Amino acid sequence: MKITWFGTASLQIETKKDCILIDPYICYRGAENRQWITDYMQKENILITHGHYDHLASLPIIMDFGEATVYCTETPAGTLEKKGVDPDLLAVIQPGTELLFGDMKVKVWKGKHVKFDKPLIKQILFSPRMLRYFYRIPQLVHGILAYPEGEETVAFEILCEGKRILVLGSMGLDPDTLYPEDIDLLVLPYQGTSLPVSTALSILERLHPRAVLLDHFDDAFPPITRTVDTRPLKKALEKKYPNIKVVKPIAGKPIEI
Repeated sequence: MKITWFGTASLQIETKKDCILIDPYICYRGAENRQWITDYMQKENILITHGHYDHLASLPIIMDFGEATVYCTETPAGTLEKKGVDPDLLAVIQPGTELLFGDMKVKVWKGKHVKFDKPLIKQILFSPRMLRYFYRIPQLVHGILAYPEGEETVAFEILCEGKRILVLGSMGLDPDTLYPEDIDLLVLPYQGTSLPVSTALSILERLHPRAVLLDHFDDAFPPITRTVDTRPLKKALEKKYPNIKVVKPIAGKPIEI
């Protein structure tokens, strides 16, 4: 089984027979990692963790080049319909839904979106980068308003080839959900809070995965995002959880698990 990270939260998980895309997104010019429509063409199954702009906005373009089925909750499904996506290509899911893609079994879990705290918001608003990318502010405001999350963030548990992978849609967990144990790999979005290390450690304390693959740590749509330094997290894990391996992927380079 291979996992390819394309930037932001965009993932491809593939076996010799099957392939799924999760949150495919094409960043605009100026992003740290650039994706291309060819990265996402001719894929049959697309899974969406939630409806924010950087997880959903590229779907109408991607689907113009094929007829993939998109699996998402009600809010992003409604957004995609408004953007002209054929409703027949949308499959509405919810926590508890189970899907089968060849030899890959996928279970949907209730997730929780990370809270954008006041220190982070101030850091973004008063950054010199706001002036540099001022011309993008109308587009970003439109994206925030037109692509609601609806408190419907989910996580995907993927069982394949004897491995258990849990892909989080954001750096948060539902406090009342008992998540699966014996996780071989946790895919952890590492952005969205001024306290990323402590937020990540609280998640790892609940899940105890054998390994962590970071995503969403890159500067995907400046000036709202930034490149997050992952070294403090690695140092913290070496002290508290030395047995958990941390993987920082390179965009476009497959990782075998």
